[in-house]
Amino acid sequence: MASNAPNGPISVDEVSSLGQRWYVLIIMMLVYTISIADRYVFSQVQEQIKTEMQLTDFGIGLVGGISLGLFYVTMGIPLSWLADRKNRRNLLVTSITVWSAATALCGMSRNYVELLLARIGVGIGEAGGTPPCNSIIADYFPAARRPMAMTIFALGAPIGAYLGADAAGAISQAYGWRSAFLALGLPGIVLAIIIMLTIKEPARGRLDAVSGDDTPTLKETLRFLLTQKAALHGMMGGGLSAFWGWGLMWFTAPFLQRNFDLNEAQAGAITGPIHLWMGIGASLLTAWLLMKPSFANPKRVVWLLSGVTAAATIPSFIAYYTSSLTLATAMFWIFIPAVYFYIGPAFALIQNLAPPKMRAMFVAISLLFANVLNLVIIPPLIGFMSDSFAGPSGADGESLRMALLILAPTGFWAAYHYWAAGKTIVEDQKRAIGYV
Repeated sequence: MASNAPNGPISVDEVSSLGQRWYVLIIMMLVYTISIADRYVFSQVQEQIKTEMQLTDFGIGLVGGISLGLFYVTMGIPLSWLADRKNRRNLLVTSITVWSAATALCGMSRNYVELLLARIGVGIGEAGGTPPCNSIIADYFPAARRPMAMTIFALGAPIGAYLGADAAGAISQAYGWRSAFLALGLPGIVLAIIIMLTIKEPARGRLDAVSGDDTPTLKETLRFLLTQKAALHGMMGGGLSAFWGWGLMWFTAPFLQRNFDLNEAQAGAITGPIHLWMGIGASLLTAWLLMKPSFANPKRVVWLLSGVTAAATIPSFIAYYTSSLTLATAMFWIFIPAVYFYIGPAFALIQNLAPPKMRAMFVAISLLFANVLNLVIIPPLIGFMSDSFAGPSGADGESLRMALLILAPTGFWAAYHYWAAGKTIVEDQKRAIGYV
């Protein structure tokens, strides 16, 4: 490792203005918004698809989750390898174009095979989205401000989930499920053009005290990662948070429709505003907290993540246990914000535990773990359990409820790993970027 400059990292003001930094951050947040909306629109409209194509819960989990998830996770490593070596802006533009076009093609699918192939395209494109975004943001914000910046970036998750729930549900109910995919897919191509025309590739590691002269190999990156215990626990915590929170969210729309006799628009109207307002509120609250001097200590960040995740696990269980729509809705207002609370800090922790030229790969490995759990395992697993618990007439509201209740307590597992990361996070961060 070598220092960028004799006296430490370059000042952020020497490389970009405040307006430039925030412009890039907002654009990256919009990329994440479109990514989440295009990924999760399927979960909102899956009951229509299931009925039209005569699928079981396990079958809908395969085409909706595992088809996207397998290619998302397998392409994530090679595309992040490119992001650590090549122009990240160009990779990002290409990736957005691919997944946006594939989302639109989902809406043009005439049968199961065409829908399956289109979802694979979404997975391949989205694999090249988040790692370059994270890496680019890290070269516009110094280490102490990355948790705040990544929390603003993470606002894309609640906004995207709102679009994929409320907006997609309303469009699907009015015009059919294919129209929802078309409406959410096409704007991404416009955003790709904006990025190509207005954002330049920043120099890597320009705001870090420690930067590598040579780009490390995958083997060297993995070897370094294994020495970073806090990074491993952070990746486990983030992955299990996705397994727990986003896994429950994946089947929340059909859960509401089956158990409370709602249509897609009505189900989306319950969860959509929670995603939007409480998701944004939780993310902004996180950003505000992380801007305080006391949270410059990374131990406090992981302790906060652990406490919030553990506390939110209780209402997540109650929401799927109760037969009262009023109580379930109240629990969603407590539980759903926690699905967003962890995203920004978890991304930032991984960034600060990785040297600059390993950053995209660290993010990709973290996403690999999270999305194997969230997209590859959860949709077919919950579908399989729901089908297994079902009676002779097939999967219904009660069988799906039982499957989701088995998943809900895993939030405590995620909370443990955040807490465990605090034991070595200060030393690990110093080793990765030269300072805390």
